Amino acid sequence: MADLSGGQEPVAVGLWPHGEAPPAFQYSPDNVAGADGDIDPTEITFPGCSCLTSSCVVHTCSCLCRGENYNSLCLRPTEKEEEYARPVFECNSMCQCGESCQNRVVQRGLQFRLEVFKTEKKGWGVRTLECIAKGRFVCEYGGEVLGFNEARRRIQAQTSKDSNYIIAVREHLHSGRIMETFVDPTYIGNVGRFLNHSCEPNLFMVPVRVDSMVPKLALFAATDISAGEELSYDYSGRFHNLPITNREQKSLEEDNRLRKPCYCGSRTCASFLPWDSSLFSTPDACSGSSPLLFSS
Repeated sequence: MADLSGGQEPVAVGLWPHGEAPPAFQYSPDNVAGADGDIDPTEITFPGCSCLTSSCVVHTCSCLCRGENYNSLCLRPTEKEEEYARPVFECNSMCQCGESCQNRVVQRGLQFRLEVFKTEKKGWGVRTLECIAKGRFVCEYGGEVLGFNEARRRIQAQTSKDSNYIIAVREHLHSGRIMETFVDPTYIGNVGRFLNHSCEPNLFMVPVRVDSMVPKLALFAATDISAGEELSYDYSGRFHNLPITNREQKSLEEDNRLRKPCYCGSRTCASFLPWDSSLFSTPDACSGSSPLLFSS
């Protein structure tokens, strides 16, 4: 079987139909620094924990000071009183714990057999070739990590015929500060770049930090997923997060003329793909709809 990752993933990434291939891009299982060089996602800035055990536990591990992240490889469910998805901090390369530590999940890469395939209306998509349990890590949305100015420049240079792969993640901290992460897998990326949007997705995105404050945009199973099922997530990030506000609904309606149609086919389909108008405005007017919201 052809491996789209070229052997760079722990599990081969399939491609269908045979004899066809998506437009050329450079495969990378991990985030890389963007052309602007503003952010280096490979830099190690976090100190490691001093746990001398094979697996870290809450209350004794500094990486788990916010609570347990995983239970049997599954992401711990968000508490009912939590309105946002919470960020996750995994043990890192500076930690004393072993590689089998239960707080090392996303950093291990793909664990399920996935296949990039040609869809009827949505271009290329991704489906799983095996069953995936709710809460399991599926894949990362990896690519070039950009600064705001470079992300805005690339967005504004696109034409209506171009596919947009750039994702903007805004984490709303308790202090009121907003942390932004822009990832573009157009030229350098992984299997996550082929995931399609759905208004009723089976994946959801969580920022997972390992070696630094630059997050890995990890996608987890929102429900039990059957073999052969297409994988999708909500490009707006509102799935498992706060509902849309009236102000943002008005903004979206005004921007419908610029948005692309949605072909997810779900019962609650919004007819258009999510839209982030802030990347088309000036830096001082960055108040459009936030595509992904998280708390920390």
